[in-house]
Amino acid sequence: MNNIKEEKFLAAKEAVKHVETGQVVGLGTGSTAYFAIAEIGEMIKSGLRIKAIPTSSQTEDQARSLGIELVSVDDVDAIDLTIDGTDEFDDNLNLIKGGGGALLKEKMVARITKKQVIIADSSKKVDVLGVFMIPVEVLPFTVNYVQRRISELGGAGNIRMKEGKHFLTDEENYIIDADFGEIEDPYDISDKLNNIEGVVCNGLFLDLADVVIMGTEDGIVTFEK
Repeated sequence: MNNIKEEKFLAAKEAVKHVETGQVVGLGTGSTAYFAIAEIGEMIKSGLRIKAIPTSSQTEDQARSLGIELVSVDDVDAIDLTIDGTDEFDDNLNLIKGGGGALLKEKMVARITKKQVIIADSSKKVDVLGVFMIPVEVLPFTVNYVQRRISELGGAGNIRMKEGKHFLTDEENYIIDADFGEIEDPYDISDKLNNIEGVVCNGLFLDLADVVIMGTEDGIVTFEK
């Protein structure tokens, strides 16, 4: 296991200590969340009983294979705990997410979560958001329009492709990865993106994380609000 994978694994091992029997647990998407879900699967074998809400078809498949009981986000009023990864985070625990393409459901789950625990390797910590481009999920028929509007806001929008075709989210929307450089005011950028017709969701997750657990080569570092 290389250093980055080891850091992700350490963060995941620490995060699952928050999981308790009887909880409704949100399961994130991505390479770091994968380790946490695998650990929860081992806890299920030892008697843990939870109901879990996956944030993507990929996560759903993994959770089912581990015997984790699943429910829909529409079946609950609140989620006790969510463990998810991030593409980057700053000192205010604001995040950019959506590199895996699951930002819509990830944000919905985060909105109704009582405790959002984010896990990350040490490469994800930044002084100012914007090293990672902001994923913007859009309705397919609006993609060129939204791309132009992003340009008018001072950004550069790149339509995400996969194997020569438009990348499709689980909801069959497209994603534009928007580069604004260093983001001095993420709240302003988020509001402006949300006001563009055709935008379904953007990858700025502001004031949603309660804890960030970061794995490092020296162990765990925890950031809390």
